[in-house]
Amino acid sequence: MTSMVQESPVSSLAFPVLIRPILSNFEAQDPTASHTLKAAFSKVEHAHPGLTYDLVMGLIKKADVSVNMNESVLRLQGYVSDQDSMEYKSSRTEEPFQELNRKSASLKKILSRIPDEITDRRTFLETIKEIASAIKRLLDAVNEVSQYIPGTQGKQALEQRKREFVKYSKRFSNTLKEYFKEGQPTAVFLSATYLIHQTNLVMITVKERCE
Repeated sequence: MTSMVQESPVSSLAFPVLIRPILSNFEAQDPTASHTLKAAFSKVEHAHPGLTYDLVMGLIKKADVSVNMNESVLRLQGYVSDQDSMEYKSSRTEEPFQELNRKSASLKKILSRIPDEITDRRTFLETIKEIASAIKRLLDAVNEVSQYIPGTQGKQALEQRKREFVKYSKRFSNTLKEYFKEGQPTAVFLSATYLIHQTNLVMITVKERCE
């Protein structure tokens, strides 16, 4: 599990899950400032991945508070609006692409419930079943979309991304087994953020190859 901590995906989720929604909340008061700040953060994050995370962690350190970032980002994922998720949605109007949008959003929404439900064994077991089903439906949707990917290279890129997603899905399953033996939720939060990150990467790959 140590290698997973070192490669934590939270750094890539800090901007889309934490900062961008906060800036969107200012839109009603000052739309120009909100759009300008979002564009600036997006540009900086693209040039220097993880900079937003470093900024957030710097503020947390200065405030001298203890925060489990995996748990926090996981929970906040459930509050991200459709508008703030456009980066991870296909603009193609064909039904397979729209279905993929729905399935990816659904999986992330279910995963975001883990921090609130993990302490209730019966509820959490039902959530795990939902996650397993959502993963299968997402993979089915990816298979449908792959038929629209032009060229062998594009299809191979999506297939490789799908294999990575499956790998982290299996890790998540193994992490759950360990949780029920040891009762420590921290690794579950981390593994769930990996799945969210991998889901986003699938969507980015689809967009890059089809739009």
